[in-house]
Amino acid sequence: MDNNDNLVYTPDNITTLGPDEVFVFGSNLAGSHGGGAALTAWRRFGAIQGQGVGMQGQSYAIPTMQGGVETIKPYVDDFINLAREWDQTTFYVTRIGCGIAGFTDEQIAPLFDKAFDLYNVRLPRSFADIIRRRRQEQA
Repeated sequence: MDNNDNLVYTPDNITTLGPDEVFVFGSNLAGSHGGGAALTAWRRFGAIQGQGVGMQGQSYAIPTMQGGVETIKPYVDDFINLAREWDQTTFYVTRIGCGIAGFTDEQIAPLFDKAFDLYNVRLPRSFADIIRRRRQEQA
């Protein structure tokens, strides 16, 4: 049996969170949470208009609209470091950058490779499948 058979993924449509759960969404640096997961974060999980990065209520913003994938990576790395520190909190990562920002899952998923093994981070199934496949190819 594959060790990853019991992985838990981020649900496709999150409408509620428990007290120690955080909704991780793609944002823009201006913090204009007007569409996609950012709008959900603002309406439901405490995202703050005008804040495009980091913790906000029960949400965490990762900017995805400022350039190429290489400009997103430092923000993902900051998120992963926070998730390691806040190990009693469960983070639900949405398909950041794969909606309005226009990136593909194949472009964004590898940024979360270091989060794949964290027990408190849930990735979208598409991201997890890509990371798992890349790791098998590199083995």
